Amino acid sequence: MSERKTVEEFNGIYLDLSKQSGKVKFAEAGLAWRPAGGAGGENFALDGQQFTQCQWSRGARGYEVKILLRDSGLIQLDGFEAEEFDRVVKIFRLFYGLNLEHKDHALKGWNWGKGEFGKAELAFSVQNRPAFEIPYSEVSNTNLAGKNEVAVEFSLPAGGNETGTNGHMGGARTKGRKSGAGKDQLVEMRFYIPGTATKRENDDDGEDKSIDGSEGEEQHNAANLFYETLMDKAEIGEVAGDTFATFLEVLHLTPRGRFGIDMYEASFRLRGKTYDYKIPYDNIKKFMLLPKPDDLHTLITIGLDPPLRQGQTRYPFLVMQFKREEEVTIELNMTKELLEGKYKGKLNARYEQPQHTVVAQVFRGLSGKKIVQPSKEFVSHHQQSGVKCSIKANEGHLYCLDKSFMFVPKPATYIPFDNISVIVMSRVGGAVSASRTFDITVTMKNGAGETLFSNINREEQKPLEDFFQAKGLRTKNEMMDDVRQNQSIFFFCDLCLLTSSR
Repeated sequence: MSERKTVEEFNGIYLDLSKQSGKVKFAEAGLAWRPAGGAGGENFALDGQQFTQCQWSRGARGYEVKILLRDSGLIQLDGFEAEEFDRVVKIFRLFYGLNLEHKDHALKGWNWGKGEFGKAELAFSVQNRPAFEIPYSEVSNTNLAGKNEVAVEFSLPAGGNETGTNGHMGGARTKGRKSGAGKDQLVEMRFYIPGTATKRENDDDGEDKSIDGSEGEEQHNAANLFYETLMDKAEIGEVAGDTFATFLEVLHLTPRGRFGIDMYEASFRLRGKTYDYKIPYDNIKKFMLLPKPDDLHTLITIGLDPPLRQGQTRYPFLVMQFKREEEVTIELNMTKELLEGKYKGKLNARYEQPQHTVVAQVFRGLSGKKIVQPSKEFVSHHQQSGVKCSIKANEGHLYCLDKSFMFVPKPATYIPFDNISVIVMSRVGGAVSASRTFDITVTMKNGAGETLFSNINREEQKPLEDFFQAKGLRTKNEMMDDVRQNQSIFFFCDLCLLTSSR
């Protein structure tokens, strides 16, 4: 009798769509993967007791073994040869007591089929064969884009070099890392789901189980049911963890509407009537607290990368508006140990302050982002931080920060001083003495375009000029040239009148 092998090895295997191949080892205790040459990602190991199901199918680089885990996760091992199927079957049967299921994908190319929610992924099946699968860990957000349409947004990596094997425990444990595998990335997919459907329940194994619709169960809009199920499966929103703080019905100027804000440990969620968004704190690149010149409101402006999306519209900035005198009292839903450990000196257990101050402080504590406010070197003619102006037909306010300009609310425009070539101040038209407003044209370096801020009150000219000079910004005042030109014309006309009278 031949001696049974305790370890089986395969070379040229890719873990969770990693850019670098490596070596995978199977043993009774579990599996381990190591990148070839020690580059391209971190080592990965997984306990065999976590395995619940395994599948063999055609993959991107050969044949793929997909392993479903007890915690509703999954890992993908791609790069096996066709003739290695029998060997892999024996490994999973002897080491883990599992049958390797052979799955054939639909290759018809049809774009209509059936969506099936499994324990770890959403499968789109055509004629009872999966056309593609979407792991729930790769879904960052979903929205109802129409009465019968559901938009599904996919996670993006934080950096271009990140792959499925970066971070703790590899791609199977780190949400959204698989999207770093290629230069071109699928960021959104839409499903058209007409008609009605009966609600489905999960069996003990986590798989969907249909309810017999013949007994008069309530019919639901199919798109709504798909949306709600995906929200639950992908752990978007409330099921993603306990909320530390919640702010209800916060007015947003961009995108327009009222959204509830749920704040979690690693992300926050915007809940609206039509759209829901889950935004990781890592996506926040700028956080600004801007007092509105009406002395009644304060704006919180959050710069996002990647931007928020509503269909084809992108919103690189969130603009929230709060009543300055409206106070709130909240207690953070956080254990004393967590508050005194991870967030010591960053958050308080209880807040009783104006709402905009509380929101800003909680955001700063959870995200670690610095709050930027208007520069103390600029005060408008009316003793305000912002100057009223327009971009094309959109009225708003221009704020002078220490290192940049910020125009809000729409289109929210951020201009760093380092990118400015020249600022040109010019009159609108007509006689200079009669003109009550002027324009500012900000031209960017390297031919990156220009931005026109129009209809600025003439009284703000001196404060703005002083600020530009204090920041060392190159400026050109075309209004002075117009004044000199008009003075020359008036002098010429007076001379002509004097000559004709003689």
